Amino acid sequence: MMNHRFNEAFEMLMGHEGGYVNHPNDPGGATCYGITERVARENGYTGVMRHLPLETARNIARRLWWDRYLCDDLPSSIALQIFDIAFNGGHPVRWLQLAIGVNADGIMGPLTLQAAHQADPRQVILRLNAYRLTYYTALKNWPHFGRGWANRVAGNLLRGAQ
Repeated sequence: MMNHRFNEAFEMLMGHEGGYVNHPNDPGGATCYGITERVARENGYTGVMRHLPLETARNIARRLWWDRYLCDDLPSSIALQIFDIAFNGGHPVRWLQLAIGVNADGIMGPLTLQAAHQADPRQVILRLNAYRLTYYTALKNWPHFGRGWANRVAGNLLRGAQ
């Protein structure tokens, strides 16, 4: 069963991702709703990528990026950011740990969750997106995809400021 928080996060994600894309400079190859063909196949989808059902993408995203990063256990505004970072690429747990001032061991455990609940969510969101921009600008594909990534971060910052 999908919960309201996940549905809201998934809708935000789809606002960034859109439908089918097969950009020649994207090492992920054919994607639909941000799900790469490799990930779709690993999760049992055997059809044509252009026709990946949205519900299949939703189920994959829930399992691989929402549940894996314990987003139900994070403050809502931080969960949205972690989900988007995990989905789009980066180091969501380590960046969260750096943003909240705990040992950056990359493990989403009870200490990280507790510290996330005690932190100022707006400060965490600012820091997460600063780490994210630094990461993106160092990628070799920045010239091809940087504008879209920067717009994604800007959207996340605006959402975090609400």
